[in-house]
Amino acid sequence: MSLPPNATSKPSSAVHSDPRWALVERIAESQHLKSSARLCQFLFYVAECAIRQAPEEATEQQIGMRVFGRPAGYNSSEDSIVRTHARLLRQKLEAYFTQEGLGEETVIEMPKGHYLPVFQKRNSPQGAAAAAAEPANHEQKHAISAYLRLPGLSKPGGWLAWIVLPILLLAGILFWRPWSRQTAPQTAIDVFWRPFLTGDSPVVIYSNALFTGDSTNGLRYAAPETSTDAQRGQYVDTYTGIGELASVYALTRLFDERKETFILKRSRLVTWDEAELRNLIFLGWRVENPSLRPLPSTSDFTMEAQPDSAGVVNHNPKPGEPAVFSRPEHPLTSDYAILALLPGVQPGKYIMIFSGLTTFGTQAAVEYVCRPESAAELMSKVKGPKGEIRPFEAVLQTTIVGGVPLQIHLVTIRVH
Repeated sequence: MSLPPNATSKPSSAVHSDPRWALVERIAESQHLKSSARLCQFLFYVAECAIRQAPEEATEQQIGMRVFGRPAGYNSSEDSIVRTHARLLRQKLEAYFTQEGLGEETVIEMPKGHYLPVFQKRNSPQGAAAAAAEPANHEQKHAISAYLRLPGLSKPGGWLAWIVLPILLLAGILFWRPWSRQTAPQTAIDVFWRPFLTGDSPVVIYSNALFTGDSTNGLRYAAPETSTDAQRGQYVDTYTGIGELASVYALTRLFDERKETFILKRSRLVTWDEAELRNLIFLGWRVENPSLRPLPSTSDFTMEAQPDSAGVVNHNPKPGEPAVFSRPEHPLTSDYAILALLPGVQPGKYIMIFSGLTTFGTQAAVEYVCRPESAAELMSKVKGPKGEIRPFEAVLQTTIVGGVPLQIHLVTIRVH
């Protein structure tokens, strides 16, 4: 197998002739990794470092630069892309060696806290897992042997066994196989989130507003378009909303339950490389990162913010719908949010937007698609004839009691 696009370099002839490299190539061609070019590139790079015995080249900084194109000296404490992919690669390796690679004599492990893989021999060619994989087959063979040894079946007239036995085996297959292959049913949440649960971690981007002032004397929101590079030192961009925090928590639970991961970034750290190549999930207003404005955006519904009011503009109102969905400013007892699924920059990629007028609206929108009943309601409106999720834009409303969004409901929707 050749290295995937954007690979750092081809392995040397010494590495390529090493039998361990053939194992690495088999793993990259397996069902577990072949759909993720980045994970394959990660595996190729660290495996080559291990074979060449160059652990100093398999550090987080070096991997970030050589595999993920990060600049020299980038802040790995804020950018978790290497750690996130390492976790996913460990899961993929474990899955390979317990399924497709069950017969491999050598296994590859990446110890937690390290990125240099370890090649080691299995205890036996098939491993203990192989012996445990077919207990039913062993029991069936034992039962058949016992059956054939029953008195009279090996004697003249025992031909009856050769008629009865196939019938019994056929009945066992008909009744046993459906149960052995039964899998957990797909919920509305699973179907709705399917485009983002592909093993290629999406980027979750939370809003990163600009403020002037300081925490001692007070902070004041600064509109993004008023800031320039020359003024950057005057602004504070290290805050986000409590609703965004709650949203990240809800998404973490959803992804963890499905053994998937995502990359978390504040909006001002997202690069065009990630925006172009990955599925994106926006939490809060996208205007907080002006550099991403060329990305596909909503057209049926947009945000409108004024000093004393805020609302969702309805550009194509249906009969009976208002031109603007406005919320009360004081007291804040309800909020609106835009929930949208849009095509991404590249074919097959998607952008999900959860954008509330306040941070509570954003939280409500995320919780709406993480709850079985409301996810099923949305699915009934956006599911296509072949079961696919069609792009859409929707407006949600939630009541707010004690700073907590409650009673979230769908107000209107436009399916594209």
